[in-house]
Amino acid sequence: QVRLVESGGGLMEAGGSLRLSCAASGLAFSNYAMGWFRQAPGKEREFVGYISWNGGGTDYADSVKGRFTISRDNTKNTLYLQMNTLKPEDTAVYYCAAKGVPLLGSQRRSHWAYDYWGQGTQVTVSS
Repeated sequence: QVRLVESGGGLMEAGGSLRLSCAASGLAFSNYAMGWFRQAPGKEREFVGYISWNGGGTDYADSVKGRFTISRDNTKNTLYLQMNTLKPEDTAVYYCAAKGVPLLGSQRRSHWAYDYWGQGTQVTVSS
């Protein structure tokens, strides 16, 4: 039914850029706030970025702020994550997630608050 499919991951040298996409289906996309999370080996899933239903509000983890940009195209039911100036510590599996609005500000960075998840796409940054 509801499906989120990430794409765009791969291998990139430090300092390079990648653009991740998350195609959503089976849900009214514009009724959902969206988030990006990542999980590195041996570590818990961590928040990367958030975007409100209409793209008017965004939030980023301090570790990626200024380098990553989250966006969405509600006409295409697609979420994006533009990743610039990549660092080796960005290496992780990246997941997109959807949360039916309303989503409290205190929940934006909490993976447990999201309703649906994609299967992830691997991003590897070499030094």
